[in-house]
Amino acid sequence: MICLLMHLFPIVPFRMQMWSLNTYLYGPKDDLKHRLLWREVYSAEEEAQLKALVCEAESRGLTFVYALSPGQDIVFSSSCDLTLLKRKLRQVSDLGCQAFALLFDDIDHSMCQSDTEAFSSFAHAQVTVANEIFRFLGEPPVFLFCPTEYCSSLCTPSVSKSPYLLTVGEDLLPGISVIWTGNKVISRELSPESLAEVQAVLRRPPLIWDNLHANDYDSRRVFLGPFKGRPPGLRAHLRGLLLNPNCEFEANFIPLHTLGSWYKEVKEEGKGDITSVGDEEAYSVDRALSSALQDWMKELSLPLQPGTPKRPITSSRSTGALASDEIPADPLMSQDLKAGENQVSRSFSHEKISRRGLCSGRVPLSEAQVQLLVGLYYLPHEHGPPAQNLLQDLTWLKANCHCVSVNGNGKKASPQKVEEWRDRAGRFLAACDDVALLHGAVVTSINRAVLYDLYPYIWDLRNTLLVAKAFICWLGCGASSGAELHGVEAEPWVFKGGLSGEVQMLLPVGTSSELFSHPPPLFPTSRLYNIRPFQQKDKVELYRMVRQLHQRGKGGQDAVISHPDFIGDRCLGASLALCPEYSLVLEDELGVCGCAVGILDVHSFAKRCQASWLPAMRDKYPSRPHGEALLYFHEEQDYPDSLLYHFPSQLRLEALPELVDCSVSRSLLTALLTALKANGSQGVFCEVQPTDGLRMEFLTKLGFLEILRGEARPREGVVLGRLL
Repeated sequence: MICLLMHLFPIVPFRMQMWSLNTYLYGPKDDLKHRLLWREVYSAEEEAQLKALVCEAESRGLTFVYALSPGQDIVFSSSCDLTLLKRKLRQVSDLGCQAFALLFDDIDHSMCQSDTEAFSSFAHAQVTVANEIFRFLGEPPVFLFCPTEYCSSLCTPSVSKSPYLLTVGEDLLPGISVIWTGNKVISRELSPESLAEVQAVLRRPPLIWDNLHANDYDSRRVFLGPFKGRPPGLRAHLRGLLLNPNCEFEANFIPLHTLGSWYKEVKEEGKGDITSVGDEEAYSVDRALSSALQDWMKELSLPLQPGTPKRPITSSRSTGALASDEIPADPLMSQDLKAGENQVSRSFSHEKISRRGLCSGRVPLSEAQVQLLVGLYYLPHEHGPPAQNLLQDLTWLKANCHCVSVNGNGKKASPQKVEEWRDRAGRFLAACDDVALLHGAVVTSINRAVLYDLYPYIWDLRNTLLVAKAFICWLGCGASSGAELHGVEAEPWVFKGGLSGEVQMLLPVGTSSELFSHPPPLFPTSRLYNIRPFQQKDKVELYRMVRQLHQRGKGGQDAVISHPDFIGDRCLGASLALCPEYSLVLEDELGVCGCAVGILDVHSFAKRCQASWLPAMRDKYPSRPHGEALLYFHEEQDYPDSLLYHFPSQLRLEALPELVDCSVSRSLLTALLTALKANGSQGVFCEVQPTDGLRMEFLTKLGFLEILRGEARPREGVVLGRLL
């Protein structure tokens, strides 16, 4: 069904006063003829696709509602536009559709000159067109109207005094239902009192378009939590309720399942004439969520592939939303992805990933992992317990980092305070490890349909927590100067990104979105990665790695053969010796696979280097008879003051090309920038060979710009920098 079936809005409304779980509203944003090109009729091929969808809905006992959004550019007084609108809806009606919706949401209130002359107000113009279309279609039993003021926060000056809503209530024909989202576009709660006010103004009960689980406004968020904040007692004030769920079909099992539980209580309430006093007891969110989790566990154990026919609906509480032909084909169906059985050590001391065997089998997620998944991606206004704990611990650890800092701002923390800091740090690192293991479990899960819907979200969180974990490990080493670590303080939900976004904003470089927001890799991998502070025992592995990279890039040289440490000393030695606190190591199950080394203050570092490091290297590598390669340690090495004024810090990034997920290189660099920023750096630069196009592109995407070329200084290369 290609584009006409992508990103549909499966909804669960109740027809007029007959409350039944039976409706599916078609309003996809990628059907251009739904909104932008609303005047154009469907082609023969599109007609066939739409008719097939209408028939599919009918075969499943669903009322198919076709929605059209002409409000962006319709001329309400134009007989031509009205004729085109009728022609479009007549075409859909001839395909078997008997329910319709006109949507005038999210548009400008202004009218053109001809409309101003023809109508007394914007509301009058909309209502006039809606009434005429309603009559033209034969007054169908389901006809929905979405006003421009569709929630309390959009009403001017208020719901009860809004001229727009008062006109809609007075002039719109009584057979037309009015859509309403609540106090906000995304309402945390719906109360009988607020809906009673709306009902009085509209002169009919509103039909709720519930955006509680909608995620099309933020590409980093998905909502797996239960239907919540809507007591069953709302029934007396509603014409119906429509649920606008996540764009990803597989993410909607719990939202729709718990909505079914809520609806069941609505039915029981109607039969038993229960008053609203016992509403909260009648519908238990915890009980509904527990039931949904148990049923979803069964679903997750099925070997489903994207694009294949789905299982029949078995749960009595599940909704009648369309559940087939909505997922694109699995692009990696033939991939034999590795299943990570490796466990990351949870001790607060620097972790060493154990090297256990890899398994290629696919298994269902465990119950604990599913509960963690839901807790991490709960609801738009509320995190689940795992996410709450992560944020609370990270906030506390950052605020109390002076307990383990180098100087502690001149105050020595009590042993009890230090122990508390390390205990909470251990708990935070363990939680990060759980998310990393969850990421691997999702990749290797037997249900591939769920994988491809949820992978971008869990991958994004895994990478953000890699940075946060490295930051806490770095603080735990006493590398912080103890200065106040500035994040961005704001009320919850202000920043986009959900849990990933909030963790990001707690980091010193949190405002640099280009460091965090990138598309996921094409080929998911379950490999476990860890970023941690450098230890002296890592030096041998790091030297071996950079020597290997050098040999691959330029071939062997006599100097390298005669002096196996030369490349390591040249690329990493000074940083590891003089400022190891700004050196981070990237490792996977097989060992060290990358590193990032930094210098906080290049100017003072150069003086220390001249005083101790370079003399030692000149003794180790006399310039003759070993050739020009060794002249590196015998040259004057300095950077212009104009560069260091804005970019006082320097970094170097090295990683093996065998990295399956190159995004961890970005996390590694971001972790180092976080440490430099935390200790006061305002800018950082690095040197790149002009022929290294991949590295240039990588750094440019992360906000680095070319600021100095080799001709301005003795060494060859391009200098890239970015402010922090």
